[in-house]
Amino acid sequence: MSKYARRPLDFSGLKTVGLEERGGKVKAADFASPYRKGSGLAAWLDSLPRILAGNSFRAVVDAVASARAKRRAIIWGMGGHVIKCGLAPVLLDLMRRGYATAFALNGSAAIHDFEIALAGHTSEDVEAVLPDGRFGAAEETGRDMNRAIAEGDAEGIGIGEALGKWLFQGPGKDGSLLLGAYDAGIPVTVHVAIGTDTPHTHPAANPAAIGSASHRDFRLFCSLVADLDDGGLYLNVGSAVILPEVFLKAVSAVRNLGCPLAGFTTANFDFLQHYRPRVNVVERPHARSGGAGYSITGHHELMVPLLAAALIERDE
Repeated sequence: MSKYARRPLDFSGLKTVGLEERGGKVKAADFASPYRKGSGLAAWLDSLPRILAGNSFRAVVDAVASARAKRRAIIWGMGGHVIKCGLAPVLLDLMRRGYATAFALNGSAAIHDFEIALAGHTSEDVEAVLPDGRFGAAEETGRDMNRAIAEGDAEGIGIGEALGKWLFQGPGKDGSLLLGAYDAGIPVTVHVAIGTDTPHTHPAANPAAIGSASHRDFRLFCSLVADLDDGGLYLNVGSAVILPEVFLKAVSAVRNLGCPLAGFTTANFDFLQHYRPRVNVVERPHARSGGAGYSITGHHELMVPLLAAALIERDE
């Protein structure tokens, strides 16, 4: 006999409901089907569960294809890890197929891509060089990026175009997103915060030129975002802070200037779903304006090629 004054609740009078009447959000008809050898990627995609991320991934594929068909903007915003994962060739191929009309990079993405174009390698061992202060001290990266930015600013162009032009005219190698997009005339914008990027500590850094050129890129980005209206798509891939903030400010500025900016799609791809991309990219832009936002969780080196393959299969 329990010594407690309270007794367990008696459930004998609890009202129940039949399964048929109750229904369910998960149905057997939406379950995955086993993959059959040789059936191909399109069949694999169709075999995914029509539940949660399975539906979300298909919806993003549909949105990219629809945006291209409607000739609306398809803007890829990317953090540095996307470039470090070796995905520039995949993104450039998507660009050539019409599945990318513009790219927006944070500072680290631009740095890694620039170093790939210069030397064919990037991403230093931070733990090994931080103790003696050599982290971020690469001479060519700081010298050449700052020179390109300063020259570009003097010509009235943004950081993305300035870096692409500098690489195109000189030492750029294949595999660079900046170089390939510049060659194709596809806009690239670069959005920096002073002090977040290693070239800002180089003696050649020109803060006025960096700020001016990045602000010019922000205004160009706003112009590109306006083309999302009625069917466009913005993908935030691997930027947890800078680009979600830049995107939300661009959405507000464009609407403030009279563009309705409604009925578009957004997607956040990352291996962790962070607060800022969720609210600034997936949720807030669609408040009272229609459209849809999706969160896709997974490693960039898997998810971006998978998305690209699904789009190419649709073309075929």
